[in-house]
Amino acid sequence: MNWFGKKKTSNTPSAISATSNNRTNGGGGGSNHSGGVGATITQTANTVVNLRENIATQEKREAHLEKKIEQLTAEAKAKMAKKDKKGALFALKRKKLYEAEIDKIANIKMTLETQVMNLESAARNAETMKAMKSGTSQMKKIRQETDIEQVDDLMDEIKEEMELADEISNALAQPVDPLIADEDDLLAELEELEAEDVTEQLLEPMKKMELPDVPSGELPSIPNATKEEEAELKQLEAELAGL
Repeated sequence: MNWFGKKKTSNTPSAISATSNNRTNGGGGGSNHSGGVGATITQTANTVVNLRENIATQEKREAHLEKKIEQLTAEAKAKMAKKDKKGALFALKRKKLYEAEIDKIANIKMTLETQVMNLESAARNAETMKAMKSGTSQMKKIRQETDIEQVDDLMDEIKEEMELADEISNALAQPVDPLIADEDDLLAELEELEAEDVTEQLLEPMKKMELPDVPSGELPSIPNATKEEEAELKQLEAELAGL
């Protein structure tokens, strides 16, 4: 029974047939002697493509069967409307066959999908392993070129250069004032000058102060003065005369 109707004729080979012929004839440059992870990954990729094409084919077949089931369901209803129970029963039997076939296709698709997932996972693992091997090999090569003793020697040289650079910086930062050694004497002299300035500032107001002249003549008499006041006045004149 043809599930897909009339088959189209084509002179162009499909991808599946081309892949199958390529593997059968040993073409495509991939042989068992090529070996290596790269060849394995390429073969895995081709297998995954083949599996996905088969999944697509199963999906097309599933869609065709679902249409058949819909037609048979409509046919059974029509025959029941015409009281043709035998015809309706026959249509339902065919429908059950198609449904069973769809269940088989679903299982096949699940198996194919599982294989695709496992192959893709295995291919990724192989690529990861290849990359890890390459990284390990490169690390070994670098380690051989960079010995631990060479690293220690390099670090010692770096420390010596840094210490030398620090000494040069400190030397350049030293002052070049020729009088720096006599700084204590200069400070002492500066203190003396400050003390002299303070003394001059204290004496300057006294120099500027003008005192009144001592009277040379007799003090004027106080009118209506008592004898005691006249005696005090004479005593003051005597004191001023002694100045």
